[in-house]
Amino acid sequence: METTIQIKKHSKFAGDKDLEKLSREELIQKIQVLQAHNLQLQNILAKGKPTVKLEERKFHKPFDFSKCNFRHILLRILYLGWDYQGFTVQEDTTNTIEYHLFEALIKTCLIQNRESSNYHRSGRTDKGVSSFGQVVSIKVRSRLSKGDENNLDNEIDYCKILNRVLPVNIQCIAWSATDQSFSSRFDCKSRTYKYYFPKGNLDIEKMRIACKDFVGTHDFRNFCKMDVGNGVIKFVRNVLDFRIEPFINTDSEDEYSLYVAIISGNAFLWHQIRYMMGILFLIGGDKESFSLVKELLDVEQNPSKPEYTMANEVPLNLFLCEYDSIHWIYKENNLKCIIEKLNRTWLFHTIKGNMVKDMISNLNDYFPKESPQNLSQHLLSGVKVKKYIPVLKRQRCDSLETKIKHYSKRNRIEIIQN
Repeated sequence: METTIQIKKHSKFAGDKDLEKLSREELIQKIQVLQAHNLQLQNILAKGKPTVKLEERKFHKPFDFSKCNFRHILLRILYLGWDYQGFTVQEDTTNTIEYHLFEALIKTCLIQNRESSNYHRSGRTDKGVSSFGQVVSIKVRSRLSKGDENNLDNEIDYCKILNRVLPVNIQCIAWSATDQSFSSRFDCKSRTYKYYFPKGNLDIEKMRIACKDFVGTHDFRNFCKMDVGNGVIKFVRNVLDFRIEPFINTDSEDEYSLYVAIISGNAFLWHQIRYMMGILFLIGGDKESFSLVKELLDVEQNPSKPEYTMANEVPLNLFLCEYDSIHWIYKENNLKCIIEKLNRTWLFHTIKGNMVKDMISNLNDYFPKESPQNLSQHLLSGVKVKKYIPVLKRQRCDSLETKIKHYSKRNRIEIIQN
């Protein structure tokens, strides 16, 4: 018998009967939450209010979308997510990639609003995560008439006009014409992430042996953050490839040499890659045996996740989303402009990085240097303990069954036996 759950959708506004059921403490907590949320919305509105004097305002005639033709397209988006609160629009902040993307789409009159745009995204990235290959599908304005849709040379240069108004660290790389039923999310065949890290004192060969155990179809409940409250109770995913390579092929290698983990799969769970990298750093640092991956993938032996730290979000990049029969349109001038913006970013980050490295080198002259250093420890958050506790001997998180019962009692989900 298979168990599924259904998310119970509650009205945003509680009725009198619902409020009467709450205890005094619950009512106080609800009021405090509403007050905090109201303050957040007031701050957002205050930041967004124009300070232009009335006589300085320019009144524009509303754009007439009724006279426009539309087409369904894919947009490939690049962004450096380090300073953003994630990709997806959120109620309490405007500092997201998606917010700026829709601001640009509306400002350039490519869409009238999000609701009518048939919008999908290939995936959602969390706070601090970047992307070179995020793809969205959306219905936009077209200058071509019906029957002339294939004359793409005369179509609107979507990337060019979007990049004029997008922030420099969010850019449109390419676009593709596609069928209106095509979804960047559901028609994506595979997603590839890259995670960059320094060699430090890591045993790279040991990490390479361990990462191969991730490849294949497994239950990854011990390598993710469970999202049972939103209806996720199935944690089987298929990892197509997992390999670790030098970031730049060079004969001279030291502790500051960069490596990159390249992970491909059909789909991934919440924080799955960061948890996998967290375990690999423990294995590469000789804290754990490479057999730990197999043991954590055995959910019968280990039905609940031990408490361990996932890797930092900054080195993670959604690098590629692959589709069947998609022809991307790249414009040389657009790519040159993007490369110039990225060169500027690279220049200042490289100068800063090497300035810090120069300081470290000079400080190392004053005492016998420990070699090599454990640089990857800075990619793992949490309190550094004096005595290391093996992962399998640590306190466990709640099991899937316990979480389902918890959310069921809170009336968030409904258990259905098929």
